[in-house]
Amino acid sequence: MKRLVRSFGFAFKGLRYATKTQPNFQIHLAAGTAAIALGLCFRISINEWLWLAVSIAIVLITELLNTSLETLTDLVSPTYNEKAGHTKDAGAAAVVIAALFALITGAVIFLPKIINLFWHAA
Repeated sequence: MKRLVRSFGFAFKGLRYATKTQPNFQIHLAAGTAAIALGLCFRISINEWLWLAVSIAIVLITELLNTSLETLTDLVSPTYNEKAGHTKDAGAAAVVIAALFALITGAVIFLPKIINLFWHAA
């Protein structure tokens, strides 16, 4: 049990590190929080909540993996190395794909509701 508690401690330490030092992670946290607030405002369905949760999780997970990949790459290759650059670029590309998935998911969920809101307000 003690090992399990310690492993959670390490996980939260990593989460704290990313939150404090990674501007992109902070941006994704803010965007996820905004999406949750919109979901509450629009009272989205259970299925929409599931898609929203999956989208937020995928983006945060890929951002954390990219952070660890970049940190490790910097450790093993402190000077410029073309292959190290490719490694970092591929990690960043994974985050971009995840963020695009989340953006499209958010648009599918929220755009009809926003359009409907303005349509009825006019």
